[in-house]
Amino acid sequence: MPSWNQILEETQNCPRKDAIDYVRRKYLRELFDVTNRNVIAYYSGWLNRPNLRNTSIGDDDKNGLMSTIYNLDKSKGLDLILHTPGGDAAATESIVDYLRKMFGTNIRAIIPQLAMSAGTMISCACKEIIMGKHSSLGPIDPQFGGIPAQGVIEEFNRALREIKEDPDKKAVWQPIISKYHPTFIGECERVIEWSKEMTRNWLESGMFKEDKNSDKKISMIMSNLLEYSKTKSHARHIPIDECEKMGLKILPLENLDKHNNLQDKILSIHHCFMITFSGTDAVKIVENHEGRALVTKEPRIVKK
Repeated sequence: MPSWNQILEETQNCPRKDAIDYVRRKYLRELFDVTNRNVIAYYSGWLNRPNLRNTSIGDDDKNGLMSTIYNLDKSKGLDLILHTPGGDAAATESIVDYLRKMFGTNIRAIIPQLAMSAGTMISCACKEIIMGKHSSLGPIDPQFGGIPAQGVIEEFNRALREIKEDPDKKAVWQPIISKYHPTFIGECERVIEWSKEMTRNWLESGMFKEDKNSDKKISMIMSNLLEYSKTKSHARHIPIDECEKMGLKILPLENLDKHNNLQDKILSIHHCFMITFSGTDAVKIVENHEGRALVTKEPRIVKK
């Protein structure tokens, strides 16, 4: 299996001016040649540039998906390679709606490393999720400016409970609760319900469409991904064994077609994207196996 250093060396030894792009696209094409399924990599460089704001899932990503899906044979389905911190719920809903209009539910999510938050929601909209021992999904509890909506509701209910039991505690809780604007609690409740509704509907219509015990399985998945009391932190990394245990349909990366080295090809693609983010000003890339791509670059600061 080519390591990160070996892929970097291959890129450095490539005589082409577009060496980074050329090597990355070579491995994307190799994966398609083996699976005969359309391949789109949907990658963010947030790990390389954690302080930039345009690395998350947003409405602008629809343009990249439209460009990369154009003229593909939709009957071949889609393998969507995801590496993302998550992002906007409305954009996520729109993206899933578009992908399903193009490919139905014949979509597999491939997670080489991390697909957090809204990335996990997109994964739940697929028929199965390919993960390795090093892969992780994340909780899908919605956030408001980094504040977990579930945590706000739990804290508010705790305040009501403690004040009811001991009115003197009103003085303790008042400075905390007063920081919430008048509609904040309601907004938290609505965005939680929205996240829950979207993910449940996608699981019902995709991954568990033909499953007679879908209600029970989906309820367990939703509980493990959404309830703040179980997830503890929005940043929590949920590994493959926990994803399997909660009931998600997971295909272990290590069990893929070993004859055609599918694991090697997927991880080589991942290394290529990480090298691209490290060596260029790209911060987000949507790219298919035919070499069509939309690249979002780091904003340049013009000195006056």
